[in-house]
Amino acid sequence: MPNIDASLSLEVNIQHQTLTLLKYAKPWLCYRVSTALNGAGEMSSSGCTPRGHHIVRAKIGQQKPINSVFVARRPTGEIYSGTLAKQYPNRDWILSRILWLSGTQPGVNRLGAVDTMRRYIYIHGTPDTEPMGVPLSHGCIRMKNLDIVDLFDRVSVGARVIIV
Repeated sequence: MPNIDASLSLEVNIQHQTLTLLKYAKPWLCYRVSTALNGAGEMSSSGCTPRGHHIVRAKIGQQKPINSVFVARRPTGEIYSGTLAKQYPNRDWILSRILWLSGTQPGVNRLGAVDTMRRYIYIHGTPDTEPMGVPLSHGCIRMKNLDIVDLFDRVSVGARVIIV
């Protein structure tokens, strides 16, 4: 079992487009994020950000360079650039780090047609040209690259996440 710092948890606020790192249940650090363009929702293929209680199931990308590109949770070896963006204009860019979420509430965000983990919902980096504070993702929680690297280094696998 990983070493979990039980003093740290995350709260994602869809309405305010923020992610707050809580220490002993008190706000410690706050980041601007971008949640789903389609709003909040738990159903598979909805393109919505799932609500409720989650945990960080996996951390992916440790030690990778900032702006590293991931496809299907695997580093491609590419480093994001404007040239690469023009070459692949329709890619949903997942950059730098991934915190893969898993729901903890059966029937709400775990198992069946509402399973956060099987929906591949992450907290991840996105091109720094993408606006924060505006819902634009396909369901994930997007962050600026320096912010996701900072957050990634602070939280452990098993960290509690609530999305409201």
